[in-house]
Amino acid sequence: MAETEPVRVPQGATGVLVLASGDVLFGRGFGAVGSAVGEVCFHTAMTGYQEAMTDPSFEKQIITFTFPHIGNVGANGEDIEATNAHALGCIVREDVTAPSNFRAAQHFDEWLKINGRIGLAGIDTRALTRMIRVEGAPNGVIAHDPDGKFDIPALVEQAKAWPGLEGMDLAKDVSALQSYTWEDGLWTLGQGYATHAANPEGPHVVAIDYGLKRNILRNLVAAGARVTVVPATASFEDVMRHEPDGVFLSNGPGDPAATGEYAVPVIQKLLEVGKPLFGICLGHQMLGLAVGAKTYKMHQGHRGANHPVKRSDDGRVEITSMNHGFAVDVETLPTNAEATHVSLFDGSLAGLRLTDKPAFSVQYHPEASPGPQDSHYLFEQFVSALEKKA
Repeated sequence: MAETEPVRVPQGATGVLVLASGDVLFGRGFGAVGSAVGEVCFHTAMTGYQEAMTDPSFEKQIITFTFPHIGNVGANGEDIEATNAHALGCIVREDVTAPSNFRAAQHFDEWLKINGRIGLAGIDTRALTRMIRVEGAPNGVIAHDPDGKFDIPALVEQAKAWPGLEGMDLAKDVSALQSYTWEDGLWTLGQGYATHAANPEGPHVVAIDYGLKRNILRNLVAAGARVTVVPATASFEDVMRHEPDGVFLSNGPGDPAATGEYAVPVIQKLLEVGKPLFGICLGHQMLGLAVGAKTYKMHQGHRGANHPVKRSDDGRVEITSMNHGFAVDVETLPTNAEATHVSLFDGSLAGLRLTDKPAFSVQYHPEASPGPQDSHYLFEQFVSALEKKA
């Protein structure tokens, strides 16, 4: 409940979440000390908290984990999706305990400190999730002070002043700064990630990095492709200089309409010359914008590893991993674009393909990490089509 009088910090409270509405939730801080402002969202996966925290699509967001036991398997150097953590912090129900897993290399609390990310425990995450479902994802400040000293009015003003994700281009902030090749394949128990696994004779895929997850690249390699990554701001000429057989449009954070200012013209030129395209998440939204569709900010977004998606061609249901707060408006698709997948949670568009160009995309994450592997076939579908064309 929003307070009209000075807020008293409860005894023992060392962390707090302050929302732009004035709501204040006290808890126990862990991880890094300090404060950060962003959008508060919720994530329903039961596993994969480290992968989620390092997913670039979570840039400028604070994750509320609905699963109560976060941190119980510790952290390690393999379960990361980017060089750095990107979520600003995490909110959990139970205190983070000592890790109990043979792969753990460090405590989750220590990992958060090293990565400069804030944790907040002891929060009624079920109530917070319910609030987000009803009222939408709010702007908020997460803060941690071991002495429990918080300037609540100042934090409220900080949350109110943050402009929100609409209109914000974040792809430039998380993208690679220069091109590079990728050769690692998928992970196996006892062996780790396959190294130098790319097929030197395989079709060449150029991946435009709007904030991509590493497991996407691993799946492209596992499907038989050679992969080169280019920055989000790469021009049409930059992409074509690598002589791609196909182009991949990656996931990423922020408002797709803002990123589309520079990304859409490149994609439109790639479509004009007939380059096969495959997009995931933000890449899906970029393809939609490139053919004239519109995107919109969702009320609460989709984030988790248990989202059912129905295929339009055969009615089969895939359980998918999702992480997005914007979506393509299916009603604005042009006549040469058709819906291929639909979310069974809310009916939103979850996939499209062009009928006159070799291009398709999905809103969800077929690479999982974390999540199910029902949709791995999409990578094989894309790469095998390039092999046949070659």
